[in-house]
Amino acid sequence: MSGDERARCEAALEGFFEVARGWEFELAWKLCWLEKGLVGEGWRRPGTGLSVRAEQDARSGLWTAVGDDGERRVREMAGTADEATALVQEALGLTAWRPQPPPPPGWHRFTLIHCPVDGSSEEDEPRYEAIRVRPPKGCVVEDVGGCFGMRCERPGARLLDAVAELCGEIRAGYGLVMADLGIEKLWEWSQDGTDGWGAEIVGQLLLMAAERAPKLGYSTDDLVTFLRTASRAA
Repeated sequence: MSGDERARCEAALEGFFEVARGWEFELAWKLCWLEKGLVGEGWRRPGTGLSVRAEQDARSGLWTAVGDDGERRVREMAGTADEATALVQEALGLTAWRPQPPPPPGWHRFTLIHCPVDGSSEEDEPRYEAIRVRPPKGCVVEDVGGCFGMRCERPGARLLDAVAELCGEIRAGYGLVMADLGIEKLWEWSQDGTDGWGAEIVGQLLLMAAERAPKLGYSTDDLVTFLRTASRAA
């Protein structure tokens, strides 16, 4: 088979699969309404939770999202999958999630949580009164999994610079040692630069060490010496 013939075959197959995907989505949507018509207005599927499926139309570029919360199905169209999904969530009476635009250059978004290693973190404790009334600039207080937390947007040359500056400010102004950036799976990894998710993982590991080491008798200088010695080139 020549190169031109192979290219034509590949183009034909690509077109076939594109049509098949569109047909599959349209069929699924029609079956949804057929099921509703057969079962009637009182149809229920309790306990299924919200399910949303989004598909892009190859010709128009628009996204169609179909949502089912176990009681109703709705269909919305938008220019992006996130927006179509958000419209479905709102149509079903839920708070929609939409991605935030990136922060301005030199600014960083991150979450800080006060969840001490001894487990004595109660969101309504008196020690949080002052920071609730007057949170640090750029931060909004928010409950995070039952712990006191804040969503922050702060300036810094790099992510860890912004985090360190804010943690120092909170320690000096409110007496709280913030040692959690909301990372749940610390063993995971992403090599996405100084301001990405991988940097957040490194930041949380360092904050955890800064909180826990003094409880064992190690100073901050001891930690710095450990890092320098352990990472020294052979």
